Amino acid sequence: MTRSNSLEQFVHTPRIAYFSMEIGLRSEIPTYSGGLGVLAGDTLRSAADLKIPLVGVTLISRQGHFRQVLDVSGRQSELPEPWQPEHWAVPLPAKISVPVADRDVWVQAWLYVLTGSSGYEIPVLLLDTDLPENAPADRRITDQLYGDGAEYRLTQEIVLGIGGARTLQALDFHVHTYHMNEGHSALLALELLRRGKHRPERQDPLGEVSDVAQVREQCLFTTHTPIEAGHDQFDYGLADRLMARFISPSELRRLAGNQRLNMTRLALRLSGYVNGVAKTHAEVSQQMFPEYHVHAITNGVHPGTWTAQPLQRLFDQRIPGWRYEPDLLVRADQIPANEIWEAHSLAKLQLIESVRERCGIVLDAQTATLGFARRMTAYKRPDLLFSDLHRLRRIAERWPIQIVMAGKAHPKDVAGKALIERIFQMKQELSGMITLVFLPNYDMQLGHLLTSGVDVWLNTPLRPLEASGTSGMKAALNGVPNLSVLDGWWTEGCIEGVTGWAVGNSGAEANGQDADALYTQLEDNVLPLYYTDRAGWVRVMLGAIAKNGYFFNSHRMMRRYATAAYIR
Repeated sequence: MTRSNSLEQFVHTPRIAYFSMEIGLRSEIPTYSGGLGVLAGDTLRSAADLKIPLVGVTLISRQGHFRQVLDVSGRQSELPEPWQPEHWAVPLPAKISVPVADRDVWVQAWLYVLTGSSGYEIPVLLLDTDLPENAPADRRITDQLYGDGAEYRLTQEIVLGIGGARTLQALDFHVHTYHMNEGHSALLALELLRRGKHRPERQDPLGEVSDVAQVREQCLFTTHTPIEAGHDQFDYGLADRLMARFISPSELRRLAGNQRLNMTRLALRLSGYVNGVAKTHAEVSQQMFPEYHVHAITNGVHPGTWTAQPLQRLFDQRIPGWRYEPDLLVRADQIPANEIWEAHSLAKLQLIESVRERCGIVLDAQTATLGFARRMTAYKRPDLLFSDLHRLRRIAERWPIQIVMAGKAHPKDVAGKALIERIFQMKQELSGMITLVFLPNYDMQLGHLLTSGVDVWLNTPLRPLEASGTSGMKAALNGVPNLSVLDGWWTEGCIEGVTGWAVGNSGAEANGQDADALYTQLEDNVLPLYYTDRAGWVRVMLGAIAKNGYFFNSHRMMRRYATAAYIR
């Protein structure tokens, strides 16, 4: 790819523009914070494998999200995690401006090219305001992913939505569909609406009603948040001050709600197709927004990215073609038991070696290893396993366990930070009986090691707050059974004792009994099977691959988007 011809190969193909505030392209490019961004990366990777013509649009986030630093007590502090775009991307020539308050902010894009297994390439535009035309404060708009303060965040969303749509137009991309991954990019629909109203050839007596209908034909929206408080919302005083030159206050309220600028409601209002990311999540979202029809497209993970090398080699030998057609993994239960156990053992040794290198702790390859890694926040309940230390110790006396955990707390999430400190306290209280490791600075590379190298994957959220939960899908691809609360994807993926085990029953009323249910499953089912019935354990491993991995992958997800949402 050269600077002169890098864009030419992309602009002539009609494309779906995929907008996401964060996209996990690779560990070395920290333009993601967690599951939303990693899902976006998997979306684009599968699109490249399947030759679906997308173009990704995101912010460059020059300072990354943050690098997590933990002291000996588990107190988290944050450092910038800068990266150098010129090492991975090419600056593009066009510059556009977006109106912010009484000034114009200039935006330029960098091009990152993502190549699929077939050689098909997907362009990703990284929007950047660090330009000499901008004032010093505006040059920092695209520095920090999810930066601090409502004004900073809304300005970022102006750059992403309005700036992203204008950049695509300036670069001559032919976009027929706009896919908003969460509400951060909802302002792009207002830009499309503005274009429709300024077309000189339009003479439609229906006026703006027709304009809204036309925008809805072009837009689709994927929501990821099952609680109203989790949706981006801004006071109208701030929105009017920043956006008055772009849209009138009355029209903005008509489209986004009277109380506050609600980005989710704006996206819903201007999208012709709306979906949640699991069946249960779609049902919850439908109850929240009964005036809209919410479809369900359950998330998936990219098989080639998240399957450990030893498992990849085994699948290549036993199930050729699985990378492009991961539904072939339905045949995984025919893999000889000794081969899947050997491949998993190699992945486990890779995790053990990484733990030793990162924190000097040597885990035992023969001990059942429980894994838990995700954003550290209260509703994820990372401390549920430690609710009754007496009972946990009693279980470990009979069935030895070791635990590996990881996860970042948002810098402003005091409760999330306190959870990490509590886990560090548990390390001390369990010392001598249960080895507990907390690995700092959770990222894609560490997520890959954990989801493939542990023996059991834990997920213990409060119902119904887990929209999907893709880390468990990554574990399943690697033959690691889930031990999880019935929420998100696991309500679809759990076949008790076949693909893993459920913690408690479905329904929010079961939340209070989950600790007891977790201990009972460990003591009566999971650990006895691991230690006393190798053949039975391997059957569950193969069941996880054949009945979860074959379905909960981003190739199936993208084929579903293509047929249900992109072609309408």
